[in-house]
Amino acid sequence: MATVKKDIRALTKEQLRDFFVKQGDKAFRGNQVYEWLWQKSAHTFEDMTNISKETRQMLEDNFVINHIKVDTMQRSNDGTIKNAVRLHDGLIVESVLIPTATRSTACVSSQVGCSLDCKFCATARLKRMRNLNPDEIYDQVVAIDNESRLYFNRPLSNIVFMGMGEPLMNYNNVLKAIDKITSDEGLGMSPKRITVSTSGVPKMIKKMADDAVKFNLAVSLHSAIDEVRTSIMPFNDNFPLDDLRESLEYWYQKTKRKISYEYVVWKGINDSQKDIDALVNFCKYVPCKVNIIEYNPIDDGEFQQANNEALEHYINTLEKNRIVVNVRRSRGKDIDAACGQLANKS
Repeated sequence: MATVKKDIRALTKEQLRDFFVKQGDKAFRGNQVYEWLWQKSAHTFEDMTNISKETRQMLEDNFVINHIKVDTMQRSNDGTIKNAVRLHDGLIVESVLIPTATRSTACVSSQVGCSLDCKFCATARLKRMRNLNPDEIYDQVVAIDNESRLYFNRPLSNIVFMGMGEPLMNYNNVLKAIDKITSDEGLGMSPKRITVSTSGVPKMIKKMADDAVKFNLAVSLHSAIDEVRTSIMPFNDNFPLDDLRESLEYWYQKTKRKISYEYVVWKGINDSQKDIDALVNFCKYVPCKVNIIEYNPIDDGEFQQANNEALEHYINTLEKNRIVVNVRRSRGKDIDAACGQLANKS
């Protein structure tokens, strides 16, 4: 019966060092392999050119590198790039490079499908098939960094966990990936340039605060009225706004870092004065900013972008209450790469 080879990137550096010692080799060989795997993103053992042929063969006999493969890459009219990423088991996730004049942002996925059930999001319709491993999240970032250097002549500057999946439902793997991304032995990116966006899992927001994470937190809010939020994000029944608010207060008390609220305004759903007042009130609990996001249709017509008058009313009311508000225009709509559209046509 064939032995299933272990994914070598599941090993820590210490475990790699121990492996080589047990093989009768020097421990530092583990350091060399670790550097090839993470800093140099080697796809095969043959790539490891400063290691002997015999050692490379021995690694080949014992391990695999379950590297992702960019199956298809689409480029939008506005420069946005969407990758359909094939995983080692044949499943596909999507990730996006969003370029502006001054920065390149990677929008990465954390699950195949999603654990939650937001009605306005194409990914939620897939349901969760599995969590991504840390190396699969890391590989998405490396692929987008390479594309940014190739097409825009600059390295990746920011990462947002706003692709497929609910990051806090894959907490350990997301944190391990971020640890590798920010480590000097990995990509060496500052955690301040990373934002994890959650639909709001109070217990895990508190755990992040207790774990003293250094990255930023964004919450996909969309309504500060429980009944409205539950109608568009049914899981809100299990994680109501009072619990969410308490966890965000805990986050701020522990980290002293403000929160970003992601907010889409839909016609006839959350575009009334009552909705605006509820949001203003919710924003007073914890220092925050509001990102009003343009809605991207997923073809069923149930959700429609509110008119400009409603948007302006939101913006003016928030500003009058001294709440920082930004309007985010969608990028990559022509290739279904915009917020909420991932996996729409895959």
